[in-house]
Amino acid sequence: MEVNKVLNFIKDVLDNMPNSWLSLTTHRLDIYNEKNAKIEFLEKFEVLFKGNNSKASALDQLPTAYDYIRLGHPLSCILEWGIGRLNNLKKENVICFSSQTIPILSILRKNLLDNKKTQIIHTGELPLFYNTEVLRSIYGYEFQLKKVEKVSDIPEFNGSTIFVSQQDKIGINNLTQNIDFFISSHPHLGSFLLVNGTQNESYISSIQHVRRRETIAMTPANCHISLMLLINQSSFNNQKKNTVANKKIVLNTIKKITGTITKPLVGSSGLSIQYAIMMGLVHEAIEKHKGKNIKIIVPPNCYGGTNDQARRVAACIDNVEVVDLPVDGNNDMVGSIEVVLAKIANQDGIPLIIAEIPTNPRVEVPNLIKLKEVLSKKRITINGEKAVDPIFILDQTFCPNLPFLGKGEILSTIKAISYASGSKFPSGGKCTAGYCVGNEKSEALMKKIEFHLKLCDNEATELQMEILAKQLPSMNQRIIEAYKNTREFVNFINSKLPNGKINFVSEELAKKGFTPSVFSLDLPTKGNTYEEKELHKRDLNLRLINLMITEIPNESKFCVSYGQLKGCYWTIPATSTQGTTKEGDKDYIVRISLSPELDLELHKKVFLKFIEAI
Repeated sequence: MEVNKVLNFIKDVLDNMPNSWLSLTTHRLDIYNEKNAKIEFLEKFEVLFKGNNSKASALDQLPTAYDYIRLGHPLSCILEWGIGRLNNLKKENVICFSSQTIPILSILRKNLLDNKKTQIIHTGELPLFYNTEVLRSIYGYEFQLKKVEKVSDIPEFNGSTIFVSQQDKIGINNLTQNIDFFISSHPHLGSFLLVNGTQNESYISSIQHVRRRETIAMTPANCHISLMLLINQSSFNNQKKNTVANKKIVLNTIKKITGTITKPLVGSSGLSIQYAIMMGLVHEAIEKHKGKNIKIIVPPNCYGGTNDQARRVAACIDNVEVVDLPVDGNNDMVGSIEVVLAKIANQDGIPLIIAEIPTNPRVEVPNLIKLKEVLSKKRITINGEKAVDPIFILDQTFCPNLPFLGKGEILSTIKAISYASGSKFPSGGKCTAGYCVGNEKSEALMKKIEFHLKLCDNEATELQMEILAKQLPSMNQRIIEAYKNTREFVNFINSKLPNGKINFVSEELAKKGFTPSVFSLDLPTKGNTYEEKELHKRDLNLRLINLMITEIPNESKFCVSYGQLKGCYWTIPATSTQGTTKEGDKDYIVRISLSPELDLELHKKVFLKFIEAI
């Protein structure tokens, strides 16, 4: 009876769900409480379920499940809720992934840090990309692997038992007491991780954090397919897309945009591709420079996901350490790199530098000629030996149109990797994805990165490739048009609010191709002490954003993204993109992003109203 009630309700919900559940990548921050992500949505969803209310109007009023679909979304929440109901599990105990491998790695990671043993049990064959040797030697994970004929053959074990099942159907699973974690793997969709027993619930937050930082939730499209399979109790029937043609368009377009000739790699998100880069380069360093310490050099106030991920990698691998790279404010990126590289050379370490150009959130660009000189400089260890050359990992999400790594370009002669988040300009906000390219000097490194992208099952989905194939060819033109709107808005604010500080590229830099559509605004404040001034500024930030989204609700959004096809996006990096950055390094400023298509005159008019009010 309960099963039928759940399945029938889900069917009605799918019939009446808002279109945004399938189409939006980023959601409103003004109705979102990060601490209650998923929980608040499902609490209200439970009320609808108990009242058998699946009306479109009721579904449309549900709170934001997550602010960004990489983290989760309404359909992933409902899918997890439904599977939980059918398996008598709490809603928190089911977690879906786009990856088939990462759920296993999430448990191995926690057990590594907790010094706890793990056995992985499977009945069928594990995915072809599963590589036990690399998981042990590079990731540092320890585990026993055992194949059994049936669930009852699982041996007793002093530690965690992970049972991996590859199956077509989605629904009720055989959760016996000797299984701590049940992973249902579906090659064309992703996987579901079921946390079994109250004694294992302490793992949930750690597993969620892995999904947040190293991969993505199952995509809305694949969640929709999974829910349809769930309510129909049927097997998966893969509707093939024109995948080969789409992939060819995407790879060729990336090569054209970046000016590179090596094979680009496309992942399920920016952080997915970044994780593959980190693990690939760590793998290369361990093999080529046995026993040497690996230094991941990261700006302390960069995108919070980058910072957090680097520290998570370092926490798991003994000879990996994170080194701060001050780049904003009174700090110069080139000067900071010089200091850091000199110190690491003296220690005979392996430097891996991750940097954003322009920087996030202050949109600053270093002297590129000096940057090349510093990165090309030959250094000597304390023993008088040649130091290991740095590898420069460039996050150019703000300006993906610049061919830094192409033949004859500024970073063509050093070992360099460049990557960009696909949910921004590449897809126009239509999906999550991420891609990376290497110059000719880093071709071997790209093969290592590709290996880890596949090992983690973090390659872009077929639908992501389809969307990128449609959107990427127009990206550079969209960037130009968005920049024009942004420059005009920046000039307007400068003229009307001269005591405000705007961080944006100069006209000179723009002529060189640095044409972002993102700028940050440090509003003028008042008060007798630093604390008073800071509180007043933070209040002004919210007043400005609330005014814009209230007066222009169809175009102005309180969201974290940029590079969208339409509208204007507002956020406060310190409370969104810098969420995991150390508090003292956060910038409580407003970040504004403009698209090629919006009513710019109306935005000027409303902004002027804000100036008059303060």
